[in-house]
Amino acid sequence: MTENNQSRMERRKQQKQKKDIKKPIWKKIMRYALIAVLVIALAVGGLFTYYIATAPSLDSDLLADPASTNLYDINGDVFAKLGSQKRTKIAFDDIPPTLLDAVLATEDVRFFDHIGIDFKRIGGAILANISSGFGSQGASTITQQVVKDSFLTNDKKLKRKVQEQWLALKLDREYTKEEIMAMYLNKIYYGAGAYGAAMAAEVYFGKTDLNDLTLAESAILAGLPQRPSAYDPFVNPDLTKQRMNTVLDLMVQHNKITEEEADEARDVNIEELLTEKKPDFVKYEGFIQQVRDEVQEKTGNDIYQDSLEVYTTLDPQAQEHVEFLLSDDDENPIQFENDEIQAGLTIVDTPTGAIRAIGGGRHRENDGWNYAIDGDGRQGGSVMKPILAFGPAIEYLKWSTYHQLNDDKPYPVSGSSDVTNWNDQYQGWMSIRYALNQSLNVPTLKTFEEVGMGDAKSFAEGLGIHFKENLTIRDAIGGTANGVTSLDIAGAYAAFGNKGIYHEPYSVIKVDYPDRRSDELKSEAEVAMSDSTAYMVTDMLKSVVQTGTATDANISGLPLAGKTGTTNDYSDSWFVGYTTNYTVSVWTGYDDHSTISNRNTAKTLFKETMSYISNGLETQDFEKPDSVVEVDIEKGSNPAKRPSEYTPSSQIVTELFVKGTEPNAVSEKFDELDPVSNLTGDYDEEAESINVQWDYDNNETQFKVSAGTDDDMKELTTTDNKEIEISNVDKGSTYTIEVIALNDDMTSDPVTVTVEVPEDEAEELSQVSQLTQSYDPANRSALISWEYDVNEQIEFEITVQDEGSTVDQFTTNNTSINITQLEPNKTYTIHVTPKSTDGDGSGPSASVQVTTDSEDNSEQPEEEEPEQSEQDNDNQDQAEQEQEAEDPADENQPSNDEEQNTQTQEDGEN
Repeated sequence: MTENNQSRMERRKQQKQKKDIKKPIWKKIMRYALIAVLVIALAVGGLFTYYIATAPSLDSDLLADPASTNLYDINGDVFAKLGSQKRTKIAFDDIPPTLLDAVLATEDVRFFDHIGIDFKRIGGAILANISSGFGSQGASTITQQVVKDSFLTNDKKLKRKVQEQWLALKLDREYTKEEIMAMYLNKIYYGAGAYGAAMAAEVYFGKTDLNDLTLAESAILAGLPQRPSAYDPFVNPDLTKQRMNTVLDLMVQHNKITEEEADEARDVNIEELLTEKKPDFVKYEGFIQQVRDEVQEKTGNDIYQDSLEVYTTLDPQAQEHVEFLLSDDDENPIQFENDEIQAGLTIVDTPTGAIRAIGGGRHRENDGWNYAIDGDGRQGGSVMKPILAFGPAIEYLKWSTYHQLNDDKPYPVSGSSDVTNWNDQYQGWMSIRYALNQSLNVPTLKTFEEVGMGDAKSFAEGLGIHFKENLTIRDAIGGTANGVTSLDIAGAYAAFGNKGIYHEPYSVIKVDYPDRRSDELKSEAEVAMSDSTAYMVTDMLKSVVQTGTATDANISGLPLAGKTGTTNDYSDSWFVGYTTNYTVSVWTGYDDHSTISNRNTAKTLFKETMSYISNGLETQDFEKPDSVVEVDIEKGSNPAKRPSEYTPSSQIVTELFVKGTEPNAVSEKFDELDPVSNLTGDYDEEAESINVQWDYDNNETQFKVSAGTDDDMKELTTTDNKEIEISNVDKGSTYTIEVIALNDDMTSDPVTVTVEVPEDEAEELSQVSQLTQSYDPANRSALISWEYDVNEQIEFEITVQDEGSTVDQFTTNNTSINITQLEPNKTYTIHVTPKSTDGDGSGPSASVQVTTDSEDNSEQPEEEEPEQSEQDNDNQDQAEQEQEAEDPADENQPSNDEEQNTQTQEDGEN
């Protein structure tokens, strides 16, 4: 290269550098900004293009037929088709001007002027979204709502909004405004199970012709779609009227009506507008309300307005049974105290938190208040004790179930009355197991105080319990403005039964959308406490249903834990119980917080529910984790000590400790106490008693004496003496007498002696005398009579034999008996045996024979002389001699035979 050329290149380079130096910096910035805008525009354009390309097509069938949501139970069966019923389709010409103006003023006043989307509303929405965040305000037109309800979901994502606006533009081009308005008024959900304006008019006002609607009624219908459940006039007439007034204001603002017309419409009573026939109660409505709330909260969609496939956790058999128990069915085993008492019930799957059934209340109206899930709930009473006191104490302080508390007096609360126990009794030192078992307030508040409010609140929030008001010490016994629902309590207690793992109760497993998307809505597992805390609380709550305040709720053969809860004014009554399979939470009470008369209703509802859902299902017991140890503790030791070898078994309890915190110290309270010596026992026949004696050296010792037969020992007395007389003993029995030496701290081994009490010798009875028979052929009967020195302790056994075989046997206290229904041509032998009524003795038998005639023999057979023993003959001779001496013969006296015949006639068939 030549020198000149090189110089020219250098000069050019220097000139270029000078130009670059002189170029303003803002131009560089503008250039890069334009490049960035271009890139963003291309990216946004590409993204929007993708959204538009993937948007669903305008399906005329979906536009014509209102979308519906299917709800599936755990078996995969559809149990509700929301939107498939309660629809009456109308055409645009059926829409009266008043209703049309109300809808336009409320939803889309420029509907007939825009192209499917409203740029003015979009601008306002953009400003609102910039100031308050994306999704804070929408700009949907009626056309867009039709598109969304037909093809899209209700989420606030950008993709859905882009597709919605694109489809709205297409819809506006392909259909007339009148057709789109008719689509809207046929699709929209108005609450109370009514879809479309025509059905809503019929459901709420009983009007089948929309032209009959008044201005007030049209304003109500126009305002309902925003929040159908909240503005339901059957449920919330006050809110309905507020919404109606808002619609009337909008109609005045947009010159649809005058202020005078609005004032006239405002002067109505909402209840007077409504039809007397309310909507029929929807099957499984209590559960469906929970599904609606979950879908709305987690996805932003509305099961009544969007076309969804919702897979739920519903167990239809459990739900059916719950609704049966809350009904007035004649076969319902629950006896509610009156028609006003209400109940809320929730069944949750213990391991997963899946809601199996919800009982929303009794005599409920469609979409009415749900006592199981709605609002802030009610005071929890004593069901809060494991959640805010004893659970946190084990978790954070590592208390054992034996930990001792002093239940000494009412608990003072600053600025309030003292807290007392429900039974107004104070029992001194006790374990937390016993305090929870008996649901005592004072030990609970002392526990809460030691735990501290911060840890107690943290523990409860980990179980899904949240507090609207500031936490106070009375929350530990559930007596403040902080309320809970049966759903809240079911979820919390399920964690105790699930080894400390908490699942927020959920009713929806999955939601499928028309665009083939899906949302999994199962709740995630969260560690709420250690497995040691969960097991130890559960073990204490098992004691509650076995021996404590909830024995009425116990179910034989079912491993079960549970807790009662009653507020001080008895306006709320609870029971919550759980197994390894299910958790059931029940609340009962009145809307106006009146006093409950029957406080067992909650326990009965629980027992009937848990028994039903557990029938035929294997229920495992709660498994003790390795983090917990069982330890024998000497009762009354404080701090806990192990029993010594001399500690009586009655003074030993088995309690649970977090592993590593169990005590090693052995109690020295009890020492060996010598047993008694030379124990003897003798029976005194004259006094009919047993005399027991023994020796002992220590005069400060007392003696517990027990006695019994056949291992049935009963304590008789505790005495300072070294002898005792046992009276009222049974003859013929062998008694075991046990004597134990004892003092305030110790007891000795027992010493026993046996004593036989002989039976009384049986008194021998004499034989009957003068045994005779008189046969009556006409009645085919025989009168048997005898003589005996009868007293109250003698009865006679009569045995009738035919040729040596016994044909009849009975007893009598009389000295004669008439034997009937004798067969013809027979010879009977009748034996009479005297016996003592106490069974101690009997005399020899005497016999007599009776021969009956044949059926065709009318002559009376000769009377046979009875066979008598030699002693009988002697007795008879002596009796005859005495009779002759006392009663000389008299022609007017009847013969012996006549006396017998007379006796026969008097006795009849004795």
